[in-house]
Amino acid sequence: MQNFVDPAILFFVFGVLAGALKSNLEIPKSIAKFLSLYLLMALGLKGGFALSQSGFTVTIALSLGAALIMAFVVPAIGYAFLKNRVSRFDAAAVAAAYGSVSAVTFVTAIQFMETAGLSPGGHMAVAMVIMESPAIIMAVLLANSIRHMQGAGTAAATAAPSLGKILHESFTDGAHLLLLGSMAVGFISGDAGKSMMQPFSGDLFKGMLAFFLLDMGLMVAKNFRDAVKASPSLIGYAVVSPFVHAGLALGLSLVMGLPVADAALLMALSASASYIVVPAVLRYAIPEANPAIYFGLSLGVTFPLNILIGIPLYTEIARRVLGGG
Repeated sequence: MQNFVDPAILFFVFGVLAGALKSNLEIPKSIAKFLSLYLLMALGLKGGFALSQSGFTVTIALSLGAALIMAFVVPAIGYAFLKNRVSRFDAAAVAAAYGSVSAVTFVTAIQFMETAGLSPGGHMAVAMVIMESPAIIMAVLLANSIRHMQGAGTAAATAAPSLGKILHESFTDGAHLLLLGSMAVGFISGDAGKSMMQPFSGDLFKGMLAFFLLDMGLMVAKNFRDAVKASPSLIGYAVVSPFVHAGLALGLSLVMGLPVADAALLMALSASASYIVVPAVLRYAIPEANPAIYFGLSLGVTFPLNILIGIPLYTEIARRVLGGG
């Protein structure tokens, strides 16, 4: 509940209200793009620093492996379900948002679990980072494939787009490449790099995030009518899919023998939806997708659902199924 008085979230609400009131408040496009790039660089650095600090054991390897599996399974299921119900660009974007993760949900889940007497391993921060990128990669690949098919016109029936060309365009996309490159820089520089970059990637992050969410709130308000007109299946997906994804994560945790705390946190991560990294990438990588849909659903529906109901439920189910605490 305390996240609803988080300044960054409140700035998003303020942005929505300002947009709904048809205020002339706006963030210049050049500044909005800078904020997106900053968040990608800072998040990439944080992930790299966390990865450089992690030691590996069999249990840690299994937890990270489970996270990687869920990172591919969730967006694949989402796209398969949505591709014939909404625009394929929107389907790819929504699948990316729900295949990626929410850092705020992650932090809230850890705090709740610690209060409940569970202690997830520090390596789960690396799991969160691992789960951020695959869905984005898949979405960009899908979007590029759709563009090639649409651009080919009638020739699309006889000539499939070059996989090599699609991969090159996807992996060299500037925003996403920055995320991966920053992660590599953080991993290589380690603790020394973390200390040097703390003022940039740590101290400034919250303020930049608040500014970014203000801009996203304005965007959601401007596109809210489109979101309302969207297929009811999207609303149903936003409500039901978190519990489906959490159930899949629980089954995988059971098969792989993960500790209760790691399993509960994996469930929360799998059930969450990104409203930072994915919008930062997709607003430029897939401009054909409507931000009001993938951002509005993830933050407006799934985020509060997980905070109020999901996290306590996932924790209790993990305890009952896996036992102990």
